[in-house]
Amino acid sequence: MSMADARAHAGDGAEPVAHVTDRVSITARADLFTLQGDALDEALSRLFVLAEETITVGEGEKARRFALRKPANADHLISEADFVMDERLPYWADLWPSSRVLAGALLTHAGHGRRLLELGCGLGLDTVAAMTAGYAVTATDYYEDALHVTRMNARHNVGHEPTVRMVNWRQWPSDMGTFDVVIAADVLYEREYATLVAQCIARALAPDGEAFVADPGRLALPDFLEQLSPAGLVLRERTVVPFEEGAVKQQVQLLRITHAD
Repeated sequence: MSMADARAHAGDGAEPVAHVTDRVSITARADLFTLQGDALDEALSRLFVLAEETITVGEGEKARRFALRKPANADHLISEADFVMDERLPYWADLWPSSRVLAGALLTHAGHGRRLLELGCGLGLDTVAAMTAGYAVTATDYYEDALHVTRMNARHNVGHEPTVRMVNWRQWPSDMGTFDVVIAADVLYEREYATLVAQCIARALAPDGEAFVADPGRLALPDFLEQLSPAGLVLRERTVVPFEEGAVKQQVQLLRITHAD
């Protein structure tokens, strides 16, 4: 399976492809959580061939340019064992339009040190944008490599790292606490995630907090919206933001969600 196949799987609910190739096997890995600065960069460069992409997000005076490092070939990250076990495809290693739209929205915020949680940080673009806006960010992902790439990208773009934590949405940590803001970009690529994401937001969001979810219209989005009320949440605002870059054209929905009154 290539990432092109993975994108199709995420978008149309197709059956999983049986054979996955081009696995990168990392059997002896240092504890990257103990590494900082150049030592982390060097360790990541041994795990992946890294490429750098510079993008501009936001508009007008709030626009910012960020240089994001990422694996040069996400296909090489696909593990057949992980996929068979949990459909664990490396979606984290792509820079999705929804993430860019959410990053632009975050740059209009005034974080003032408030606590923000990202569900599925991926390459760290939205974490970087939130930190730039002044939030105290905790970045989470199911994939450890995503956390380390996010740390690297935050340090290179903001000058310091966020708090990071591996999180399985099916087993939400009891000690996670609550946050003033919860964000997620393009995380509804499997139907079961509709319920899981709604439940995670409900658990993590402070009583007077806000959640922002960006989605390009995945098949699970209607299910997610239906799961808001059972989770004690309500959709307060929906904005459609057109995204166009080259052949990629999407209508990204930006959702603002709070606890029900």
